[in-house]
Amino acid sequence: MQNDILKRITINPEVCHGKPTIRKTRHMVESILEYLAGGDTTEDILNEFPELEKDDILACLAFAAKTVQFKDIEFPAA
Repeated sequence: MQNDILKRITINPEVCHGKPTIRKTRHMVESILEYLAGGDTTEDILNEFPELEKDDILACLAFAAKTVQFKDIEFPAA
């Protein structure tokens, strides 16, 4: 199922400077993740952008999870 949901994420160098977007729109995955990190709920986002679907939000989360699986994240020493 995760592969199916990830099909909702598209990358086109001609759209949003090649950043991942939702279903060939200009809604960037990055923006949706920022809304969620800022405390917005899925319902908040869907109310603000009625053209999106719940599975679009889930696809953004799945994409983020896949992305961090393959990268080392460095944090400055505390």
